[in-house]
Amino acid sequence: MGNDKHEGDREDDNLVKKTSKEVNDLFGHTVDTSGKIVKSISGEGGLVGKATDASGRILKGTAGKANDIIGKTSEAPGKFYRSATRRHNQKDHKEQDHNDKSDK
Repeated sequence: MGNDKHEGDREDDNLVKKTSKEVNDLFGHTVDTSGKIVKSISGEGGLVGKATDASGRILKGTAGKANDIIGKTSEAPGKFYRSATRRHNQKDHKEQDHNDKSDK
């Protein structure tokens, strides 16, 4: 239960994940802005405007998936480390209990 409290803090501290999200947001805004520029020149309802919208959705969807993968990948080493540390601490605690019982 104590680890759950700090779990949110660790997510906020993940620099790679945070940076990836910011880059993804910037990319999405860039795609939207370029789409607006293209549509203002070519016309909103024409074929070029519809193609721009479709390609923008594809680009932003792909970037979103990449962002998810980066986030999960950047969390993996920390989770592995915390898991290994917990196991190591439990093992030490069991060995210490066993040694205490043997001494008596």
